Amino acid sequence: MVDHFAILPEGCVWEILSLTSALDALRSSTTSKAFRSAAESNYVWERFLPLNWREMVSKSAAPVEYATIKDLYFTLCRNPILIHGGNMSLSLDKRNAKKCIMIGARELQISWKGCWDFTSHAKSRFLEVAKLRSPSWIHIQGKVNTEMLSENTTYAAYLVFWLEKMDGLRSSDTVVRILNDKSKHKQHNEHFESREAGKIARTRKDGWMEIEMGKFQNGSGDHGIVEAWLIEIHNPHSKSGLIVEGIEFRPSHGLLYLVSVVPFGEG
Repeated sequence: MVDHFAILPEGCVWEILSLTSALDALRSSTTSKAFRSAAESNYVWERFLPLNWREMVSKSAAPVEYATIKDLYFTLCRNPILIHGGNMSLSLDKRNAKKCIMIGARELQISWKGCWDFTSHAKSRFLEVAKLRSPSWIHIQGKVNTEMLSENTTYAAYLVFWLEKMDGLRSSDTVVRILNDKSKHKQHNEHFESREAGKIARTRKDGWMEIEMGKFQNGSGDHGIVEAWLIEIHNPHSKSGLIVEGIEFRPSHGLLYLVSVVPFGEG
């Protein structure tokens, strides 16, 4: 079978492949020798990364080791790097290299802190998680600057947690909203707000549970702050043993992170 791409200049093949996606590059490497060579090119894989990838890597709390840009791409997809003093993590969605940010428990605003302990957890990416010590109302807020997220992307916020009694957050409410210059003047018309109750808990591949708190669109140049809230004031005794790892903001499809779905009330 004639490999028609083999007659093209190498730089032309690199350019063609760089206009696709990481997954397309991996697939095409099996169809053509020219594409196979291009699929190992640092030029191609750098085009798949966010424009500010060097700044991202430089902010890591620990050195990020990689031999090629392709290695770096999959390192950032598989192993979140810790930033902001180790209290936040940053990774990439492996399908489109969109940024995923998790706000660790220490960076969250948690009301009634006297009812919580901050302790280590073997399965957490962070040094500490928040564990509910005694029955209490819950009021947790996480926020992130929209400039840390990928533009022109629909995001969802997720509470990442563990709870022995799966119906313990059944009556919780969530709020996700964007605050920016426009919303200061036209708060009711310009900011996004989503409220839902009766969430579905999902088990993640890392062993934690998560519930979706709401979605929002991060546009181009819409600089501001995204806030995600969890509020539970109806049934404080059902949440004993609740452990919160953080709140994660990631592209809303997110199903690559999940291994099962468990409706609250059936655990």
